[in-house]
Amino acid sequence: MTMDARSLDVGGPLLLIGCGKMGGALLSGWLASGVAADTVTVVEPYAPAAAEVAAKGVAVCDALDQTPADLAPAVVLLAVKPQMMDAVMPGCARFAGAGSVFLSIAAGKTLGYFERHLGGQAAIVRAMPNTPAAVGRGMTVLVANAPVSPAQRDLCGALLGAAGETDWVEDEALLDAVTAVSGGGPAYVFLLIEVLAQAGIDAGLPEALAMRLARVTVAGAGELVYRSTEPASVLRQNVTSPGGTTLEALKVLMAEDGLQPLMTRAIAAATRRSRELAS
Repeated sequence: MTMDARSLDVGGPLLLIGCGKMGGALLSGWLASGVAADTVTVVEPYAPAAAEVAAKGVAVCDALDQTPADLAPAVVLLAVKPQMMDAVMPGCARFAGAGSVFLSIAAGKTLGYFERHLGGQAAIVRAMPNTPAAVGRGMTVLVANAPVSPAQRDLCGALLGAAGETDWVEDEALLDAVTAVSGGGPAYVFLLIEVLAQAGIDAGLPEALAMRLARVTVAGAGELVYRSTEPASVLRQNVTSPGGTTLEALKVLMAEDGLQPLMTRAIAAATRRSRELAS
């Protein structure tokens, strides 16, 4: 589901802690979707990133203790690296009783982690986005704890929907598999481009041409599946002529030891690691 930030009243200021690649992509999505720059405050200590934020007309400061004392954000979006979260949490405590909802995009940091730092009554949403959010084609899955109100849930969905599509789960444990499939998914696609290009080189193509063929083919196929209402299996069949060259390649890729069991093992490994990081 995709939601436009203009379709909801934000209901108060937004506080974005961390404005790296993902935080910056979300901020750009909000502004493009009609969120007023003067309703957003960003905490970003890295000077070049802070300068980019300031150029958008958004208030930016180096640390949480530099934000206005009377700031009462509707949403506190936590976009710092997981290993930095322990340092950020003490400064967030002041917002826990102010009606704010905390929205985290940090991998491996569970609802329970935030409840231990902010209290069991704090409204917390955990989300797993992916890097195509940078071009408005992200996929984010969210889960909320009990104190999150329906309005806060809608608001968090809308804010992340400004950078792509969203969906919700009720079981937080599913985010480990989400992390494995869509969080890491772009890396698997980029690897596909690499190996497809190398296979072309091995078949005799010049390196530059092989890489161009692989990049444009994967990008075009992605756009085709994005626009189509047909299942991926039907789109695959549409490309596969009986007795043709594509069928011969698919016999290899779809064999018992082909792509499916390989991907299943890869996703299982990533899911396992996600659980380890959250423990």
